[in-house]
Amino acid sequence: MFYFIIVIGLSVVGFFISNKLKSKFQKYSRIGLRSGMSGREVAESMLRHYGISDVKVVMGRGFLTDHYNPVNKTVTLSPEVYQGRSVAAAAVAAHECGHAVQHARAYAWLKLRSALVPIVNVAAMAQQWLLLAAFMLLQSFPQLMLIAIVTFAITTLFSFITLPVEFDASRRALVWLDESGVAYGSEYSGAKDALWWAAMTYVSAALSSLVMLLYLVLRYMGARD
Repeated sequence: MFYFIIVIGLSVVGFFISNKLKSKFQKYSRIGLRSGMSGREVAESMLRHYGISDVKVVMGRGFLTDHYNPVNKTVTLSPEVYQGRSVAAAAVAAHECGHAVQHARAYAWLKLRSALVPIVNVAAMAQQWLLLAAFMLLQSFPQLMLIAIVTFAITTLFSFITLPVEFDASRRALVWLDESGVAYGSEYSGAKDALWWAAMTYVSAALSSLVMLLYLVLRYMGARD
């Protein structure tokens, strides 16, 4: 019962954070930058500042689908960010470029995270079916639950390694926005607020994954008794 209370609590918190992030993005999307720069211009300016010339800035699809791909060195910005000239657009664009800066500077946590991606992809693909089979065969074949635990431990570890990567990218973004004068005063405060809520989504996901992992371990131990 205690476990389910925690799970429900974390689900509620995750839902709240997700909705809060959306509302913050919408709020700061209505606040224009005094510099008048678009998200694309902010990204390109930040990359130039750090002497990064081999990273492309392109427009993707969807809402808040912004990301940096270290494989092809591409910063992909959602249409609202790429074309937007708002505090939200500047914050998100700078954050994604923060990852590009991490890559260029060989940031240790990003290197570790990137190295784990192939393993995590395999673990995530197998996880759903493993968990289903593990629960069905828990009493007769508890070893299958142990395999499921290993795959879940990999994805949980990955979610925690992601935290310093995301927080550091936001820190780099805010430092540049402040020092460059692209966002200052209330604009800077708004960018900081938006990025903080974005980071909280990763914290919530990591904690939820950890709780699920602990639950699987307890079920496995109970099946062995």
